[in-house]
Amino acid sequence: MKWKLLAWVLILILVPSAAWFGRVVPFAEQWPMFEALRTTAATIFAVIGAWMAIIYPERLKLSLREPTQVDKGGATGLGKLFTPVVNSTAILCIILVLGATVPVLRRHALPCDVSMLRGGSYALLVTLTLWQLWTVVLSLVPASIVKSHADREDDSKRARDEAFKLASHGKSPKNGADTF
Repeated sequence: MKWKLLAWVLILILVPSAAWFGRVVPFAEQWPMFEALRTTAATIFAVIGAWMAIIYPERLKLSLREPTQVDKGGATGLGKLFTPVVNSTAILCIILVLGATVPVLRRHALPCDVSMLRGGSYALLVTLTLWQLWTVVLSLVPASIVKSHADREDDSKRARDEAFKLASHGKSPKNGADTF
């Protein structure tokens, strides 16, 4: 709870600060950062999409069928992969719309001060960057779960191998004494 509160306080400080200080940063200097953000979002989208296709191929097939045919079973963990895909898709959409809108707006007289638009654009850039940062963290969760599962399997295999090795040498795994 403390971390969540701290994160929201940080966001509430960073975004308005970005709007204020970003007023002097021309959009031409901001756009490469938007492009980098777009590339990151596209990469996360592709990687997580590939994970979904590899880890849950049957579940994805079921999801594309009629609702009456979909298994109503328990949770699959697919949601942990789906959230970063949705976040990255939303970020990509916002950046694509911005990329198509800004060149048109720049060619017309606007009823407000350009520095306000620059500040708003920079605040949007910081907001999307923080959102993408959170999405990157979320994309690590499934990898962490897979690693933890693999570590447990390795530990279990190691314990079985050790017990088998002790048993094959005629020793009890509990106290190491000979069984004869």
